[in-house]
Amino acid sequence: MSNPAAISKSKPAISIRAITITAMLSAVACVLNIFDFPIPFLIPAFVKMDVSDLPELLAAFSLGPWYGVTVTFLKNLLKLVIKGTSTAYAGELCNFILGASFSFVAGAVYHVKKSRKNALIGALAGAAVMALLSIPCNYYISYPVYTKFMAIDKIIAAYQAIRPGVNGLLECLIVFNAPFTLLKGLLTSALCFLIYKPLSPVLHGTGR
Repeated sequence: MSNPAAISKSKPAISIRAITITAMLSAVACVLNIFDFPIPFLIPAFVKMDVSDLPELLAAFSLGPWYGVTVTFLKNLLKLVIKGTSTAYAGELCNFILGASFSFVAGAVYHVKKSRKNALIGALAGAAVMALLSIPCNYYISYPVYTKFMAIDKIIAAYQAIRPGVNGLLECLIVFNAPFTLLKGLLTSALCFLIYKPLSPVLHGTGR
């Protein structure tokens, strides 16, 4: 039989610290998501770069993969509350799917065996999964909505202005969006490795 004293002293499944860190990282992720920016020489200006996956990755590494998913969800929910949507929720849905896949894969690999090597493997695997998923997400979710606001010919023409040889939306997504999403994941991973150690006392509740 379980010892009541031991049960009373055990930590709750979700600690106050974990809730606090998750809320804080979600707020930061929302701000980073709002301040996105175009890189027009790499991809059409309507596809923008942001590093809002960074707090999600920090949550996945420090607290666990599901916390990364939670931060991704709360980030998009907060953005909807603050700014509303201009994409009939398609942009937010794709952002959630891609960000959640990135942080969950990275966090799951890392938590199998916590080491710097596993963190790197997890981050690279997460970035690759996110890049691959960007193709069906954009093809079946985002762009069917975007074409209600911009003709598909104009969308493809924006890609062709950078690389004239591309034809069709699917080829554009493979040639441009997937590598761009991979770059985003790699950049986010690099930033995470730079700041994780300095932030570790706060994330793990060991600061004094």
